[in-house]
Amino acid sequence: MCATKRKPYEISKWLVKRAYLLVKANAGAAGVDKETVEQFEKDLEDNLYKIWNRMSSGSYFPPPVRAVPIPKKNGGQRILGVPTVADRVAQTVVKIVIEPTLEKAFLPDSYGYRPNKSALDAVGVTRKRCWQYDWILEFDIKGLFDNLPHDLLLKAAGKHVQEKWALLTIERWLKAPMELEDGTRIERTKGTPQGGVVSPVLANLFMHYCFDAWMERELPELPWCRYADDGLVHCRTLDEAEAVKAKLQERLAECGLEMHPTKTRIVYCKDGKRKGKYSNMTFDFLGYTFRPRCVVNSRDNGCFTSFTPAVSSKALHAMRKEIKALRFRQQTQMDLADIRRAINPIIKGWMQYYGRYRPSGMCSLYHYINQTLVGWARRKYKHLKGSRTRAQIFLARLCVKNSRLFVHWHDSSCGAFA
Repeated sequence: MCATKRKPYEISKWLVKRAYLLVKANAGAAGVDKETVEQFEKDLEDNLYKIWNRMSSGSYFPPPVRAVPIPKKNGGQRILGVPTVADRVAQTVVKIVIEPTLEKAFLPDSYGYRPNKSALDAVGVTRKRCWQYDWILEFDIKGLFDNLPHDLLLKAAGKHVQEKWALLTIERWLKAPMELEDGTRIERTKGTPQGGVVSPVLANLFMHYCFDAWMERELPELPWCRYADDGLVHCRTLDEAEAVKAKLQERLAECGLEMHPTKTRIVYCKDGKRKGKYSNMTFDFLGYTFRPRCVVNSRDNGCFTSFTPAVSSKALHAMRKEIKALRFRQQTQMDLADIRRAINPIIKGWMQYYGRYRPSGMCSLYHYINQTLVGWARRKYKHLKGSRTRAQIFLARLCVKNSRLFVHWHDSSCGAFA
């Protein structure tokens, strides 16, 4: 980048380069200009200079975001707003600058989209608190990213962000229109595009004041956990849970938000010591289902009922669907090494996340993968075509001989091939 005269705002050119490298590492689709990361890189120095020049002079105006519909897990569609590559770089610059300041203000029990925090951390702390508190309010915010009021969000940002250029650019991002596939542009008066680099940080900032800090102030005796728009409040009694639900509903309305009517519930954390029943004694959180389960006591091998998490049936269905979509059952040109390279990284990620708590819950998935391998082997090898049993024996022997071929074979609970 060439030297130039002093700008109104001090922004390091190397900060822009660092932001680009992060954008490149994350890849992603093209925006409304249809420019890919590879195309952006062909004239990299000039493109980065333009971003730096406009941001540091206060003349950066973001282009529209491209509307991309994606299916929701439970039906319907969610609209992602995909920025251009250049705009993702600019957003990453702002994120790098404001995130450390905001992190100092955020509370420990906010887990979503934060450095050094994870969904598994949220699952773990919830697991412990369900043993300590009998009741839980599970709430979901309807269309959080789509409904954030701009005035309140900018007010919250103004309390923490000292860089005027960053505040100026954030305001312009919030107002940038969304462009549909047919070229129609929709003006935005609220919300921040789900898909933008800086949007999760802004949503967390809003929820910090709307919920996190409000809970600390109004209900300091009740522990809570929040991951983006999914939240939990632990309560001591049913009456307390109902009162918290009503109070929180009012609070969200004050902030321009709404509880999701079907995803917000009160749940009884039933275990062996807690008497009585309730209509809801199970809930899903971050891919795990929490419910009463039989747990073996390591001291005497006895069994007792505990309220614990395990991989949810929805997550298992999604994983089986992903394995099926690979269609390697039909890929007879592949050998076992090819299949191993294709699926081991995927399975390893699932094991690390969904296998953290109650790993035996993954057995049905492992069995499905094994049966898919059986189907592949019967198509691949002529001597196995007529007999499922021979294919099962073939792979079972291979598993014993080379248990490290597939990552789930390392697990003693990987399931049989029958």
